[in-house]
Amino acid sequence: MVRSAQSAEVEIAWNPDTSLSSESVSGFDAVVHLAGESIVGRWTDEKKAAIRHSRVAGTKTLAKALAEARQRPSVFISASAIGYYGDRGQETLREDSPVGRGFLADVCREWEFATNSAADAGIRTAQTRFGVVLSAAGGALAKMLPPFRFGLGGNIGNGRQWWSWIDLHDVVGAIEHVIKSDTLHGPVNIVSPNPVTNAEFTRTLASVLSRPAVFPMPAFVARLALGPMADELLLASQRVEPAKLIASGYAFKQPNLRSSLQAILGA
Repeated sequence: MVRSAQSAEVEIAWNPDTSLSSESVSGFDAVVHLAGESIVGRWTDEKKAAIRHSRVAGTKTLAKALAEARQRPSVFISASAIGYYGDRGQETLREDSPVGRGFLADVCREWEFATNSAADAGIRTAQTRFGVVLSAAGGALAKMLPPFRFGLGGNIGNGRQWWSWIDLHDVVGAIEHVIKSDTLHGPVNIVSPNPVTNAEFTRTLASVLSRPAVFPMPAFVARLALGPMADELLLASQRVEPAKLIASGYAFKQPNLRSSLQAILGA
């Protein structure tokens, strides 16, 4: 998504394997890049290659075009994810925490590195590390709703892993905040200031739906169903703090899980 000085929005789609004209991205105030292959699905070698390539090659192509543009934007925002941190147990993670281990951590590191040509050209560049985005229209919550509505939900694994979530309204609000905040650059955690454990998440979701949450999914079942994706997405613990958003004065619209779920589900 590209926002011009006249506040119009333009979507530019291109194949990451082809070049992108610098003229096509010239003259815009801000560029927000969110494209990438979905990480949902069984991680075959082919799927993993598509996940990595769509993010790294696409971002590198766009960053290079922006760096060479006749009229460069003042800010370039490129998506990343809290998968950067890997599985970190009880550790509190901030933007300056080191990269973790695993496939997603490696992808996020390369993804963020791919923005360097824009930053080197003097464009204020931010990598927005998104947590679990809550929306009934798609993503993790939409996939969880059917079993929970039938009273078949429960913890995943032991339920002690931390889930750092973010309401979709705050995703939009945080991106707008980064665009307008001249001091924000580099990695920015886009998560609620109130992360919860998986057990608390499932209890809260079930309570909002007025359903029980007594059917846990053992870790081995998750691994059988989803393969390595289960370990890095569902069972990994990432207790992430939005340190830069808080320090720069962003006011969260939905900082608490229960109120966020109630608003999303109309409860």
